Amino acid sequence: MNEKRNSRLIMLLVLSVSLIATALAVVFLTYYFSHIQYQTLADFCEKIIEEYPECRYTISEALKSQETDKLILSDENILLSFGYEQLDFMRANAEVFWVAGTGFLIGSVLFLLAFLYWHRKSEARIKMLTNYLEKINTGGQSLLLDTSEDEFSRLQDEIYKTITTLYQTRDAALMAKRNFADNLSNIAHQLKTPITAISLSVQMMKQQLPPAYLAQIERQLYRLTHLAEALLLLSRIDAGTLTMKESPVDVFTILTLAYDNLQELFVKEGVFVDIPETDEISIKADLEWTMEAIMNLLKNCMEHTPSGTTVHCSYEKNPLYVQVRIWDEGQGFAKEDLPHLFERFYRGRNAKDNSVGIGLPLAKAIIEMQNGIISTLNLPNGGACFEIRFYSH
Repeated sequence: MNEKRNSRLIMLLVLSVSLIATALAVVFLTYYFSHIQYQTLADFCEKIIEEYPECRYTISEALKSQETDKLILSDENILLSFGYEQLDFMRANAEVFWVAGTGFLIGSVLFLLAFLYWHRKSEARIKMLTNYLEKINTGGQSLLLDTSEDEFSRLQDEIYKTITTLYQTRDAALMAKRNFADNLSNIAHQLKTPITAISLSVQMMKQQLPPAYLAQIERQLYRLTHLAEALLLLSRIDAGTLTMKESPVDVFTILTLAYDNLQELFVKEGVFVDIPETDEISIKADLEWTMEAIMNLLKNCMEHTPSGTTVHCSYEKNPLYVQVRIWDEGQGFAKEDLPHLFERFYRGRNAKDNSVGIGLPLAKAIIEMQNGIISTLNLPNGGACFEIRFYSH
């Protein structure tokens, strides 16, 4: 069907161009031969008058001229002196011009129709390919594409090849990601077994070893336990199996619950927390996981501010997003650390000895899974600040 349409379109274009070319050729040839006739007759009359001057009136009457008194020999065309122009000879061929004009008009109309048909067909093909790409991007269409033989066939083939390659690359990347997450999960599970065994041994040794020695072992056990739990959580995030139960949650409630879980640590370090209670501002998020992310940020601020200072919180809302800010009164982030703070296992210049560099990456991952973003900055008056934005749409 497409081949027939293309053949008809080509035939229509050839016919229209032929008509236009023929009409132009007829007009040109008619003009050319009229000029030849005009010039030949002028030369003929001029020769006769040169040989027989007395015949000029006879020639004038023969040409039905009304200006015989102006008939003189000059350098200009003699027929001009008789009142004739080349246009008078072309009028005799008026029918030819009418036929040529009609052919030119028909050819132009056919060419315009062919062009409009080709243009609409091209637009339809471009629209079809665009819609195909849009549906592929949104996952709403299969990889197969209707075949069609036209000037866009090669482009369609290249698009199909590119999309097929991208699908294969994506599948390979997802497979590698799942394998990495599975391996990470297996390592975390394997860590739990010796941790549990060591914990039981510590309980049995409490009556035989010095308390300071046991306290050091318990701190390392706590660190290993926290690391194993973080690795399990990271593996779930990487594998895409961590689900968020989103519901309207009050921001003040999230901040308060996060602090309550860390209150003992804050009291131990002598750091205060300021959470202002303003008008109710809600976000659509998972309470437990969002609280986990906020806890990591509060703990980071607590660890990098002197005793006796305060960790501040604020939150506000605009038509686009809800903004939450958490900052301390410490020295702020080191300049060289700012680009790497959310990288996994990155330990900054001022990191604590027991830090493994997982808390901030976890907080970032949890926030971004809930249509949010997090950034860091140093305040003008000192202090490190975390800025979170939960977007409404």
